[in-house]
Amino acid sequence: MKKTFFLILFLSITFQSFASYILIPMDADTQKNHLKAYGITYWTLSQQLKVKWLLNYRGGSFLLPDSERIQRECQIRGVSFEVISDVKAESILKEISSPSKNMEAVVLEKAPKIAVYTPKGKLPWDDAVTMVLTYAEIPYETVYDEEVLKDELLLYDWLHLHHEDFTGQYGKFYARYRQAAWYIEEKKAAEALATKLGYNKVSEEKRDVALKIRDYVVGGGFMFAMCSATDSFDIALSADGVDICEPMFDGDASDANYQAKIDFNKTFAFKDFTLERSPLVYEFSSIDMTTKRKIAKETDYFSLMDFSAKWDPIPTMLCQNHTALVKGFMGQTTSFDREEIKSNVLVMGENKTNGEAKYIHGIKGKGFFTFYGGHDPEDYTHKVGDPKTELNLHPTSPGYRLILNNVLFPAAKKKKQKT
Repeated sequence: MKKTFFLILFLSITFQSFASYILIPMDADTQKNHLKAYGITYWTLSQQLKVKWLLNYRGGSFLLPDSERIQRECQIRGVSFEVISDVKAESILKEISSPSKNMEAVVLEKAPKIAVYTPKGKLPWDDAVTMVLTYAEIPYETVYDEEVLKDELLLYDWLHLHHEDFTGQYGKFYARYRQAAWYIEEKKAAEALATKLGYNKVSEEKRDVALKIRDYVVGGGFMFAMCSATDSFDIALSADGVDICEPMFDGDASDANYQAKIDFNKTFAFKDFTLERSPLVYEFSSIDMTTKRKIAKETDYFSLMDFSAKWDPIPTMLCQNHTALVKGFMGQTTSFDREEIKSNVLVMGENKTNGEAKYIHGIKGKGFFTFYGGHDPEDYTHKVGDPKTELNLHPTSPGYRLILNNVLFPAAKKKKQKT
């Protein structure tokens, strides 16, 4: 009996000594492929395993349970990893828990179900989010107006809005591209879809789509939008019941003095903006900073804000990176005027020299939203017809990392934000 007891004790101590974890470092020096590291983390969650996200530890590293399958996935996908002992893992977690360290370990519990709002053709744009999800090998499904209006967003934890115009003005491309085949085809398709769904105008149909997305967020969903989907979404909400479209877009005149009828109480992020009335101007409103920028490409960077990991884990998660300075990039909506952002919306990335916000986050009802200005983090001025970015040339992209931070966010145990 005594021999059996000592044998069990010995085996227990031996097992604990050799118990191990996989650490996926996310710092600049040791990680070869930051983007695919998120895919490994997502894949691990999809195997019903929990992961610890080590905020501000070596660039926001991930701590995974050790297994041959996970190690093999890392090797196949080219992701740098370290196998560490249980003792080493405990030492790291102890360091992170110290009140003197601006770090936190957040438990990721379940792989979020992801939807991308995008038309089937999605011409003439490539979409940064679908590209990085595909590159990171994170699965997603596509939805568009029909699915949104049928309340199918309730099936998803996370929604991305494609480069989209929710105002019914066809992206304000009229001046330059109204004779282009893709523009004509896109307009016909949008009108046909609106008719099929029982609407007389595309603008009315898009407004109801925006309202459904609003309800999805208020009910607890997470919405991530880039480029023109950011401001056009808020504009559509603010113009509910107001015709802001000129005849070439919807067949009749806009409401007289429609600017005075805009309701800023209905928006998620923006206030006090002035709509661009002319259909010949490639701009929706004064929210966007594209035409107000005086920054050379070589010096165009935005800085990520530094938050308290223990007190504000949500923005800390969304800002995890291996650099605090990220290359800027353009888009139809490049960035946001700081003066037109609501006071309850958190600015997470900014260019102070130009008074612009690049990366913002907020809470709406039970849900969350993040707006990220610009079109493609690794293509400074992506234009119609330009080839898509090859992400295997940018596996450590800080700009793309911000997108993937948002993808993993719904997997985390939520803590109430205190600032």
